[in-house]
Amino acid sequence: MKIDILTLFPEMFTGFKNESIIKRAIENKYVEVNIHNFRDYSNDPHQKVDDYGFGGGPGMVLMPQPIFDAVDALKTNDSIVILMTPQGKVFKQDTARELSLKKHLIFICGHYEGYDERIRSICDMELSIGDFVLTGGEIPSMAICDSIIRLLDGVINHDSTEYDSFTENLLDYPVYTRPANFRGMEVPEVLLSGHHANIEKWRREEQIKRTKERRPDLIEKS
Repeated sequence: MKIDILTLFPEMFTGFKNESIIKRAIENKYVEVNIHNFRDYSNDPHQKVDDYGFGGGPGMVLMPQPIFDAVDALKTNDSIVILMTPQGKVFKQDTARELSLKKHLIFICGHYEGYDERIRSICDMELSIGDFVLTGGEIPSMAICDSIIRLLDGVINHDSTEYDSFTENLLDYPVYTRPANFRGMEVPEVLLSGHHANIEKWRREEQIKRTKERRPDLIEKS
């Protein structure tokens, strides 16, 4: 998979690309992640990318020209162009799985007051990570890319994703490690039994119980 991210603040992605699982995925060539400053595509002598909005109003609006030209330069027949915006569809695990099957993703990270509306015309999807507003689309794009990259074949053990929270619209089951008794809190006996069928049964029951308690809205979809 190839991922291109358009942003005004490429330095924000340094840690994202150079730590932990994402770093290993890039080094092992499961994914290619490129960060582009769309100021580089501006026709303005001073690399200006924003201007005042027609009709007045607060803040600056991102101009269409730099973003259109950047997408034109990067897009192929395999590309899915994704606009990061609080007005977009809320990102879910199903969307992560869907996008993990694509060959090329282009993310557009906005800043300032918003996008010129015409930028939406070149996008295949508009995504949000929740009903709140951040200073820009960089952090949401990192979260979404992380969610997608971990699903790529070879990046992490398949068993680690099979029972993820939100798989089958259920939350994950509780997990424990050593010691078996910590400050009077004991690991459930079934996990120490070595009886794999009983362990799987307990885990499934705990998934359902936890989801009912914490996210009853997911049970209706399950």
